[in-house]
Amino acid sequence: MKNFAVPTKEQVAPANQAIFDNLTKALGFVPNLYAVIGYSENGLGRYLAYQGAKTTLSNKEKEAVNLIVSEVNNCLYCKSAHTVLGKMNGFTDDQLLDIRRGKATDAKLNALVKLAASITKNRGRVDAALVDDFYAQGYTNESLIDLILQVSDKTAMNYLHNLTQIPVDFPIAPTLETEAVLN
Repeated sequence: MKNFAVPTKEQVAPANQAIFDNLTKALGFVPNLYAVIGYSENGLGRYLAYQGAKTTLSNKEKEAVNLIVSEVNNCLYCKSAHTVLGKMNGFTDDQLLDIRRGKATDAKLNALVKLAASITKNRGRVDAALVDDFYAQGYTNESLIDLILQVSDKTAMNYLHNLTQIPVDFPIAPTLETEAVLN
C-alpha cells in the first residue's frame, strides 16, 4: 500500500496554501489530516466549508458525536483530536471517556450519543426506540438531519486517517478498557 506523506505548504495548490496560512493563524499549525486533504486541489476548501456550516447542534454536541463516531470507526487520529476539542468545549476527562463508551450522564446528550453510535455501527439502520428517545429529549427533524450530516463528516475523516495512517499530531487519546465499550 502507498505510504502517505503529509504534504508541506509548497506541495499543495495555491488555494490550499492560503488555507494552510489561515489554519496556521487560527490553530497555530495545520493538522496533519487537513494537510492530507490538501492533496486535492478543491477538497480542503470544500471540506472546511462543510465542516463549518451552520447546524442545530451545539459545539459540545458536535464534539460528542465526533468522539463516538471516531470510537466506533476506531480512528486514533480523530479520537485524539476530538478529546482535545471536547475538553476545549467543556467536557471533563471522565465525560469524554464515557462518550467514547457510548453513554453520557445527561439524558439529552445520552440520546444523541447512543443514536450517533447506532447510525455509525448500523449504517443508518437503527432501532426505532433510539430515534424515539432522541425526539423525546427535545431534538427535532432538523436535528436528526444535522446529526446524520455530522456523522458523515466524521466518518469521512475517520476513513481518511484509517486509510492513510498519517501521524497523529495531537496528544494520543487514552485507551479504553475493552469491556463495556459501546454497550
